[in-house]
Amino acid sequence: MVGISVSSQTRREPLFGKASASYNITSSSLKGASFYLVSGHGGPDPGCIGKYKGHNLHEDEYAYDIILRLGRELLKRGAKVHFIIQDAKDGIRNTYVLNNSKRETCMGKKIPLNQVERLQQRCNAVNRLYRKDRSNYKRAVFIHVDSRSRSKQTDVFFYHAPKSTLGKRLVTEVQGTFRSKYQKFQPNRGFDGTVSERNLFVLRNTTPVAIFLELGNIQNAQDQKRLVIPDNRQALANWITEAIVADYKVSKGSFRPSKKK
Repeated sequence: MVGISVSSQTRREPLFGKASASYNITSSSLKGASFYLVSGHGGPDPGCIGKYKGHNLHEDEYAYDIILRLGRELLKRGAKVHFIIQDAKDGIRNTYVLNNSKRETCMGKKIPLNQVERLQQRCNAVNRLYRKDRSNYKRAVFIHVDSRSRSKQTDVFFYHAPKSTLGKRLVTEVQGTFRSKYQKFQPNRGFDGTVSERNLFVLRNTTPVAIFLELGNIQNAQDQKRLVIPDNRQALANWITEAIVADYKVSKGSFRPSKKK
């Protein structure tokens, strides 16, 4: 029987770490799509910090781990993926507590301490790559973790740039996917994550259609389970991927050449 061998579909990404560096392309559902994945904070800025069983939880480490998992899922479906924030050592980790470091770079460049310079640096990186990519479907995904009072349990919040029709469509698809997953796996819990437009710096200053996710309250014990349990971090990546695939299918219909009658 003639076919494509498994080995020819195997790829490597060192950023995923030794245990996860190899992956197989399992489908072509995102072939032709390009993604710019940006985890919040990093380098000199750990972001918000929570307490968990005597350990510190740093926002940048959890956002980065989930971004890597998301990127791996997108790559497995044939997409082109750019990791804007990178750590040459950490990779995907399967532990509850992710130790903090300041190794993260913006694609090899030192991350500035100044907030505006830091945000502008990652926007510039996204925009440079955007101009080079020839894909008809280019999307930026920003992942952060919120910080509120310990008693405040929150769902995932979803943001798009003001007046971004395509951003709203994508993030609404992500929201719908999350809601359906919660209905399936936690039917008595409910889901209150909202979609809204936000005039955030990174949404305002990046060229591609962009979405921004706040994954929960790093101070709240229930929300921490969404972050510290490795399977939950993987579930978040899987659900975002599922929504992106659905949105891509809708987009493909809009840029296919029409048949002559």
